[in-house]
Amino acid sequence: MASVRIREAKEGDCGDILRLIRELAEFEKLLDQVKISEEALRADGFGENPFYHCLVAEILPAPGEPLGPCVVGYGLYYFIYSTWKGRNIYLEDVYVMPEYRGQGIGSKIIKKVAEVALDKGCSQFRLAVLNWNQKAIDLYKALGAQDLTEAEGWHSFRFEGEAMRKLAGK
Repeated sequence: MASVRIREAKEGDCGDILRLIRELAEFEKLLDQVKISEEALRADGFGENPFYHCLVAEILPAPGEPLGPCVVGYGLYYFIYSTWKGRNIYLEDVYVMPEYRGQGIGSKIIKKVAEVALDKGCSQFRLAVLNWNQKAIDLYKALGAQDLTEAEGWHSFRFEGEAMRKLAGK
């Protein structure tokens, strides 16, 4: 089996990250909602004050293979703040290409985000999952995550587009 490396994304990875974002959206049956561009990923993640951080999982070639490393997964995260608990980290996406699943790559990405959270003094690591994605739900629970919908009854909301403009009076 080829070896896997989890590393911080570089600006040059934005094309691969966008490809994987689209694959994830297709898997989630929400591809029509992806509006982000490679340029926006570059500007928002690699400028002076990045809005997000990203890890990539790459398969390293065996010695003597002509091809270079291949990006097969990613974890995109950012920092948030809890008025009850202080610093938090939020994992927006974690995705591994289907042909590379079952090798622990997703778990490695999640564990690396947990390391980052602890290094930055975060008290919580948050993420969301679609209610039909039972494999992901089972993985998160197996890794020790608490299902807040079950435990506390939280619902997630968002304002977007016209609703956000109307709310802001614009």
